[in-house]
Amino acid sequence: MSAMLRTVNRIVLALVGLVLLVLGGSVLAVGLGASPPSWWIHDGRHDVLLSAADRTRWRDEGWFWPAVIAALAVCLLLALWWLSAQLRRRRLAEVLVATGDGEGASLRGRAMENVLAREAETLDGVDRAQAILTGRRGTPRARVQLVLEPHAAPADTLHRLSDETLAHARDSAGLDGLPTTVRLRGLKHRAERVS
Repeated sequence: MSAMLRTVNRIVLALVGLVLLVLGGSVLAVGLGASPPSWWIHDGRHDVLLSAADRTRWRDEGWFWPAVIAALAVCLLLALWWLSAQLRRRRLAEVLVATGDGEGASLRGRAMENVLAREAETLDGVDRAQAILTGRRGTPRARVQLVLEPHAAPADTLHRLSDETLAHARDSAGLDGLPTTVRLRGLKHRAERVS
């Protein structure tokens, strides 16, 4: 989901930036005296973007104002959705580690994610691993994605991940449990020729 959100962000920001650059640059160029093409939205340095006739053309139509309000409402809802997606924290910033003294300590979430991923990559048959922590700092949840090599046995890899890697993370952080969602993918490879 986060990769998709990053892609959507880049596309939306690139499109908005391109539109603003083209419109702003053209207005600036025409304002400085450049002559625009005949099809452009304004003709010269003293021309306005919307004439009085353009501003009042659809005023008497019954559908105009509801359509304008609906379009603006859709734009506002999309902007609010995008803003809330930016502000929502998907990853856990820190994990509360039980130290036995009643106080506890904080462990950076990224550090624990890196350790989980690196240890998972040492398992036989795992080419790459990625780990993301979500949830609350006292009760984290993990999402692990493993890219398996062609010879890997998924059941064995999953068993070792649970018994070794996740158990080490749970014990190291003093957690009662670490609910984990695991995604397995196969490594793309060329077919081998058998002779």
